[in-house]
Amino acid sequence: MEEYPGKWGFLTGIISFLIIWIYAMSDWGLLLGLMFGWIPALIGGVVLAFLWPLVILAMVGIIILLLISS
Repeated sequence: MEEYPGKWGFLTGIISFLIIWIYAMSDWGLLLGLMFGWIPALIGGVVLAFLWPLVILAMVGIIILLLISS
């Protein structure tokens, strides 16, 4: 039996870690974002890795809304 969160949770955590870290760099500036942005990115990545089914459902919902509105 696969341990939770499994490969999909790991993939979701890595992608969300990178997105949050890039957002921190754009919001706080390059230097502070590189030095301190990995801390909230790590927390967000771990949390979203365990909540990966909700992340996938949210992304599908956003894609559907974008397709309907265009």
